[in-house]
Amino acid sequence: MTLDYNSLLLALGFSGACLAVTLIMSWAVARTEMFLLTWAVGVFLIVVYVVLYAFYVERPGPLLGAVCYLTLLTGLSALLGAARQFRTGRSPLRPALVANGMLIAVAVPPILMGYDGLGFIAENIAAAILISATAREYWLGRAEAPGPILGLCLLYASLAFGFLLCAGVLIWDGKLVLGAAPQNWAEDVSLAISIAGMTGIGALSLALNHWRAAARHRAEARSDVLTGLLNRRAVFDLCSPTPMRQFSAVIAFDLDDFKAVNDSYGHAVGDRVIRAFADELAAVAGRGDQAARLGGEEFVLVLGRTLPERAEQLAERIRASFAAKHILTEQGMLTCTVSAGIAFGTEAGTSFESVLRLADKALYAAKRQGRNQVATRHVRLVK
Repeated sequence: MTLDYNSLLLALGFSGACLAVTLIMSWAVARTEMFLLTWAVGVFLIVVYVVLYAFYVERPGPLLGAVCYLTLLTGLSALLGAARQFRTGRSPLRPALVANGMLIAVAVPPILMGYDGLGFIAENIAAAILISATAREYWLGRAEAPGPILGLCLLYASLAFGFLLCAGVLIWDGKLVLGAAPQNWAEDVSLAISIAGMTGIGALSLALNHWRAAARHRAEARSDVLTGLLNRRAVFDLCSPTPMRQFSAVIAFDLDDFKAVNDSYGHAVGDRVIRAFADELAAVAGRGDQAARLGGEEFVLVLGRTLPERAEQLAERIRASFAAKHILTEQGMLTCTVSAGIAFGTEAGTSFESVLRLADKALYAAKRQGRNQVATRHVRLVK
């Protein structure tokens, strides 16, 4: 091996070590992001592999070669697990172990039996499979951040190509026994791709994590803490810029006698009642609809596109379902009711605030008429 190749190995190991430290530090700041820890483990194992492989270059042997294979494939399996964990939030242990076990069973035996050429071919193909599977995991989650994830997929694809290139050259040479680490142009190209790829993957992955954290903070700022629905500010920000036209509606809800619930059962039960109604609201909100808690026991459902009859049916369904719900308390089962008021947009378009005010007027009418009912402000009254 040339000095240049050893220098490339050193550069790859240093780059990986820096990335592993950065990942550990990022995880320490946000410990809920467990994929960072899984990813750090994978990168650390790859750094260990680079160190072991440097020894193998100087003193090749079946046992050391097998340890190198085990370390590399385990590290790449951890990267696959981290990608799956990033996408799904589920534990990466099972898929990573299954993939690792299957590929090790194919790649390691040949080198232990003295066929190191065949072993290198199997190792490179196995590594390409794991890296391609990692790229696929990110691709499946590309809707979250198409730009950065597309960049990650391309970088992982380039790494997989580098390993396949090495396997292809070894297959072309047709040597099942090498007696030393492979020395060819493909190895140099693959190592250079690995250095550039690891640097790029590290930068893009950390940027993607920061983007996700920022998006989560934005979502938390727009969400009601107790119910998870939109808060007052968020629904006004979303609905105010666009005029409400003929086939849109606002349904205002207010829990009946909610103060009595708090006074009789306590605020903890009151919170349970609010969450129960929020669940009813969230369950019926469709795509394009906005469900929000305006504050206290007041809620609103904004229907982006609907007919008046459907809006009335929807409000009645929510009212009836909530009235039939039994909420367990220390004093026994509790049932509550809700009143609702509906108002509609106009053909020419009117502001969200105006429609909400009319929905509130309809709501007050439902309260005056005895509560636990739905009142409608007719479409032609909305100016």
